[in-house]
Amino acid sequence: MTMLDRMRRHRDWLKWSLGLVCVAFVLFYIPDFLQGTGADAASSDTITSIGGHKITVGEFRRSYQAQLQAYRSAYGGQMNEQLLKQLGIENQILQQMVDERAALAEADRLGIVVSDEEVRRRILATPAFQENGAFIGETRYQQLLRMQRPPMTASQFEDNVRRSLAVDKLRSSVTDWLSVADKDLESEYRHRNNKVKLAVVGLTADSFKPQVTATDAEIASHFDAHKDEFKIPEKRKIKYLLIDIDGLRSKIVVPPADIEQAYANNSQQYETPEQVRASHILLKTEGKDDAAVKAKAEELLKKAKAGADFAELAKANSEDEASAKNGGDLDYFGRGRMVPEFDQVAFALQPGQTSDVVKTQYGYHIIKVTDKKNATTRPLAEVRQQLSDQLSYERAQTQATDLAAALEKQITKPADLDKVAREHGLVVQESGFFARDEPILGLGPAPEAANRAFEMKPNEIAGSLRASRGIVFQTMTAKQDPYVPKVEEVKDRVRDAVVKQKAREISRRRAAEIAATLKSAPDFEKAAKAAGLEAKTTDLIAAGTPIPDLGVAPAVDDVAFKLPVGAVSDPIPTDNGTAVIKVLEKKEVTPEEWTSSKDRFREELLTDHRNRFFSAYMAKAKLKMKKSEINRDALQRAAS
Repeated sequence: MTMLDRMRRHRDWLKWSLGLVCVAFVLFYIPDFLQGTGADAASSDTITSIGGHKITVGEFRRSYQAQLQAYRSAYGGQMNEQLLKQLGIENQILQQMVDERAALAEADRLGIVVSDEEVRRRILATPAFQENGAFIGETRYQQLLRMQRPPMTASQFEDNVRRSLAVDKLRSSVTDWLSVADKDLESEYRHRNNKVKLAVVGLTADSFKPQVTATDAEIASHFDAHKDEFKIPEKRKIKYLLIDIDGLRSKIVVPPADIEQAYANNSQQYETPEQVRASHILLKTEGKDDAAVKAKAEELLKKAKAGADFAELAKANSEDEASAKNGGDLDYFGRGRMVPEFDQVAFALQPGQTSDVVKTQYGYHIIKVTDKKNATTRPLAEVRQQLSDQLSYERAQTQATDLAAALEKQITKPADLDKVAREHGLVVQESGFFARDEPILGLGPAPEAANRAFEMKPNEIAGSLRASRGIVFQTMTAKQDPYVPKVEEVKDRVRDAVVKQKAREISRRRAAEIAATLKSAPDFEKAAKAAGLEAKTTDLIAAGTPIPDLGVAPAVDDVAFKLPVGAVSDPIPTDNGTAVIKVLEKKEVTPEEWTSSKDRFREELLTDHRNRFFSAYMAKAKLKMKKSEINRDALQRAAS
């Protein structure tokens, strides 16, 4: 019995409404729920498990396809499956699923349960399933779920909601005790929102490097004083057999009929839906007198329709901070990006037309459409090469996976590498020594193979490991323990460190020479120019914003926000050189801004603290959980 089956017993409590809700709106509001339960899985094979919670091929496939569709919706044909595989998207999705399963296991351990009533309330409160404040009805609810890509059943969706609620309750039980003192809250808010405008004379160390040399004696002295900085980490060496995907791909010819079929099967991927460009003025109603807000909106509407500049009205009156500074401009958007009431009006207007006052859950809007773009479809001729590349890559992946599955049964000891390579026309190679975070000679970036090498014993075999070039079978042949090298082994690194240090010292001396002149000069920029330097002016910037020539410079921030307007600093040492600054302008948080933002910022800061605490908590909890090895063959099938 699904949650909605149970809801039928409470029809007097529900206010049914069978209005339309855009499918894209569902996707926009409930992406976190598009995690499969595996009820429709093609296979129940387990990819991995943690804490007794499995991830099956079917569950992963649903999550993978949902994420793939989300990328395609956002980026169109620019984001194809081949590119996502190169970015390692399947490993990212798997890690997210492992983290969720670990949280569910921890919730089980703590006795956290989610009732049917809690699931029901969450679904009824989901904006995607509401119209005019009421639930859209069971029939429409199930239709919307079936229209998702991939489709979902009510049971699947409700199970996902239950899991999401369980994780939320675990998070709350672990982090709700955290708090932030008012003093600390205000200090952090001002640190993030106070702004300063600077004239910066940046003397970078790099600019002085050509003037610097490092003698052998200086190199030896620096090395003796900083030996730990040049310590060579543990390294490993492997012998490996590579199934080269690019090599397989180069031999594949994709028939034109297959390209045409792929285009037909994925036509939505090449469609750009109708879009409008609109501006709006928003007056929020939360915590306000609704009638008064509506009256103000109607006054602004009269001004707009009487010919007042809409952009200026938006800048002066709109409470949508993100768009108000741009005259209310929301740029182009497709159907379903906005709440339904806004969406319906915006797409009904013609360019140049202004709406009446529109009420949404956020408040009252006045909408002006400035442009429209008709739906378009990229023709086959335009995407033929892209499709050919994608299909050849997919087929090479399939061939490589099939071959790896066959070889896995044949390679059980190191000697089998050479034997199998001869039989299949492959090549066995040996890497040089590499550290855990270094690329492997001949393989390039291969974190899975590198990490596995550091877990292996000599003469052990590991197979079907992913690398950027293909699939690897490997054995660890040698181990090099960490050690402090002789200076000759790292002479170039030490020389670079000495040169950088000396260049920084020169930049500081040069800054000290001109600081007094810059402080007393009536014109900071002219004085800098007379000294052969350039004073670069920033915008009003917050702490942590990159400084011209110097990048992010906490030392400059510390000084800048303490100096009064018009003051010039002493030389400020930074990682990249030295700076002398003049404070041109300051914009500090007003008492009114702080009062109006205090509650919202408390939630924002607490959420940040709680997320970090929860991540640390779960990292420790996972160490105690029983985990299974990842079934790479099953993962590859799920992502095919």
